[in-house]
Amino acid sequence: MTTAALPISPVAVAGAHTARPRWERPALAGLLIATAALLLWDLGASGYANSFYSAAVQAGSESWKAFFFGSSDAGNSITVDKPPAALWPMMLSVRLFGLGSWQILVPQALMGVATTGVLYASVRRQFGPGAALLSGAAFALTPVAALMFRFNNPDALLTLLLTVTVYCLLRALEGAHTRWLVRAGVVVGFAFLTKTLQAFVILPPLAVLYAVCAPTGLRRRLGQLLLAGGAMVVAGGWWVAVVELWPASSRPYIGGSQNNSFLELTLGYNGLGRINGNETGSVGGGGAGPGGAGGGGGRWGESGIDRLFSGNIGGQISWLLPAALVLLVAGLVITWRARRATDSVDGMARAAFLAWGGSLLITAVVFSYMQGIFHEYYTVALAPFVAALIGMGVAVLWEERGSTVAAVTLSGTLALTAIWSYVLLGRATGYLPWLRWAVLVGGLLAAVALPFAGRAGRRVLQATAGLGVAAALAGPFAYCMTTVSTGHTGSIVTAGPAVAGGRGGPGGMMGGPGGGGGFGEMRQGGPGGGQAGGGTWPGGGQQPGGTPPQGAVPPGQGQGGMPGADGRGAERPGGFPGGMTGGGPGGAGGLLNGARVSAEAKAALTADSDAYTWAAAAIGAQNAASYQLASGVPVMPIGGFNGSDPSPTLEQFKEYVRDGKIHWFIGQGGTTAGTGEDGGRRGGGGPGGPGGGTSTEIESWVRATFKESTVGGATFYDLTSPTS
Repeated sequence: MTTAALPISPVAVAGAHTARPRWERPALAGLLIATAALLLWDLGASGYANSFYSAAVQAGSESWKAFFFGSSDAGNSITVDKPPAALWPMMLSVRLFGLGSWQILVPQALMGVATTGVLYASVRRQFGPGAALLSGAAFALTPVAALMFRFNNPDALLTLLLTVTVYCLLRALEGAHTRWLVRAGVVVGFAFLTKTLQAFVILPPLAVLYAVCAPTGLRRRLGQLLLAGGAMVVAGGWWVAVVELWPASSRPYIGGSQNNSFLELTLGYNGLGRINGNETGSVGGGGAGPGGAGGGGGRWGESGIDRLFSGNIGGQISWLLPAALVLLVAGLVITWRARRATDSVDGMARAAFLAWGGSLLITAVVFSYMQGIFHEYYTVALAPFVAALIGMGVAVLWEERGSTVAAVTLSGTLALTAIWSYVLLGRATGYLPWLRWAVLVGGLLAAVALPFAGRAGRRVLQATAGLGVAAALAGPFAYCMTTVSTGHTGSIVTAGPAVAGGRGGPGGMMGGPGGGGGFGEMRQGGPGGGQAGGGTWPGGGQQPGGTPPQGAVPPGQGQGGMPGADGRGAERPGGFPGGMTGGGPGGAGGLLNGARVSAEAKAALTADSDAYTWAAAAIGAQNAASYQLASGVPVMPIGGFNGSDPSPTLEQFKEYVRDGKIHWFIGQGGTTAGTGEDGGRRGGGGPGGPGGGTSTEIESWVRATFKESTVGGATFYDLTSPTS
C-alpha cells in the first residue's frame, strides 16, 4: 500500500502547488464555506460587541479625521488606545452600508475566513492538501478564534497579518526571493498599526531563520533583511510620523498616553508595560495586588509556564497545544537530516517547522510571563501557529508511520490530546458530561489501534484515523458551538462555557482573593447575562456564583428598556438586537461595558445636537460609547477608556463649555465621585492614575456649577444652564 492515495501525505515542493487531486478544490471550498458559516452564524447577537471600538467605528464613518486618527468620537476629542488600522475595515463597511452589528462584525468574520485560506495555502506548499485541510480545520475550530473573528477587537486583523507574515517568509525562503521578504516586512508594518509592538514578537525567530537558511550568500541574505526592515519601518512608520508631526492642538488626544504621545503609548502602556506591568495610566498592571500574591501573581493572573494551560485560558487555546509541541519536536527530528539551505524538499519542510514553531514558542513565552494586562482572548494569536504544526506534524508522522518510533509518537500524541480534552471539558461544571467520556474513550481507542490498523486494510486505517481526528477536534468544536450560540459584549470576553477559577483576568477586582470571579470569568453575553445550565449548546457550564453578569440586560430589554421584537433586545440604530450590558438603566457603566440608554436620554442628546461639537460628555469611553451609539451623535469620553487619561484638562473643558461646544454632562449615576482604596474612581469612572484626578475635577466643577436633572434614570447636567 502506498501513502500517495491517503488524504494526508507530504509531497515535493514542486508538486505541492501544481498537481491537485480532484477532491482538493471541493474540500477547500467546503472548509472555507464551513468557516464562514461558523463565524457568520447569528453574528448580530453580539450587538455592538465592544462598544469602545464600535463608537470609534461610528465616528470614523462620519468624519475622515476620526477615520485617520481612530478617534472615539466624531468631534475628535481623543483616540482609542491603539493605532487605527484594525478599525479601518469596519469604518469603511459602516460608511458603505450604515451602522449596525453586521456591518461592524462581518469584516472581522471575513478575516477569519482569509486566515484559514492563507494557512491552507502555506501548509499545502510543503505538505500537501490533506495536511493543509487538517490545519485549516484545527484553526477554524479553535474556540478563541471562533470568538475573536466574531468580535471587533484588533486581535482579528493582527492574527491574519501574523499568518500572512509567516506565509511570505516561507515563500521568500523557497528561492531567496527579495520581493516576498519585502512583502513580509510590509505586512509586519501594517500589523504594527494594528496592535503596536505585539506585531514584532515573532520577528526574532523568523529573521534568524532567514539569515541562516535562505539559499543564497550571507551578504545577500543580510541585505535582503535590511531591505525588508526598511519596508516594515515605512509601512508602519508613516502614520506614526504624521501623528507625531501633526500639531497637538488640532488633532485628538492620544488615548492611553499620559503625555499625548503615540510613541509614549507604544513604548509604555502598549509596549514594555505589558511585559513588566508598569503601565502608567493603566487599569492595573502586574505585581502584587488585589487577587495577587506577588512573585508572579497579580491583577492579571499568575504568570508562569503553565499559564496557557490553566483555568479558563486552557479552554481558549490549549486543546491542541500539547500535541503541537510534540509534533514540532517530531517534525524537526524527521527533517533535520536536510542540508542547511532550503533548496530541497526536506529543507523547506524543516524551515516550515522552524517558522511556525518558532513563532509559537516565542509568543507563548511572552504570554506566559508578561506581568501587565493579559486577557484570555490574546491567545488567538497562537491559533494559526498551533494549527499549522498540527497539520504538518501529522503529515510527516503519517508518512513515516512504517517506523515504530513514528507510529508510537503519532499514537501517543493522539492519546495525550484525548486526555487533555477530557481535563478541559471537565473544568466547566455540568458541561456536556457525556462528551468528555466519548472523547477520552474514542481517542484512546484510536491511539491504541492506529499502529496496527494498516494491517487490516486501507478502510480500517482510514476509519481509525478519522476516529482519532474526530476525538481530537470534538472538544474545541463543542466550545466553538457554545461560543457562536451566545452573544458577547463588553471589553473582556471569553469563548466557551464559563469556567470558575480562571487565570488571566484581573483576579480579585470583582471576586474574592485568588482571582476567582475576576473579569476573566464574567460571561459577557446576551440576554440575561452569561451561560447557565448544562448539556446544551447555548448554555453549558455555570456562571460563577450562579448569577448573571453585572448589569446584564433582562430578556426583552435593550438600551432604554424597550421591549425587543425577538426577546433579546430593542432595535438599535442600524437595525440589530442585543443588549448593552453595564450599569443600571441610564446609569454609569464601567470597564466591562457602558450604560443602558433610555429613550428619554436619546431624545435629549439628539435635540439640537447640530448646534454642538459634542452633544454630551461622560467619564470613561465605555459610558460615552453607549450614549453615542444609541443616539448617533458625538459624545466626549472624558479621560479616555477608563477615565484616567488627562484629557481634557479642567481648563480645556471649561473653555469648551464657554464656547458652547458641549450641551450635556452625563453624571455618574447619582453616586459621589471619589477615590477608592484601590486607586480607582468610585461612581463608575474607572481606575485612577496620573490623569484620574482630571476627570474628578471636571465632574466636581460640573456638579457645583450647573443644574442637575434626571433624564430616563440618568443624571444629566445642562452645560448651557448654570445654577447662578
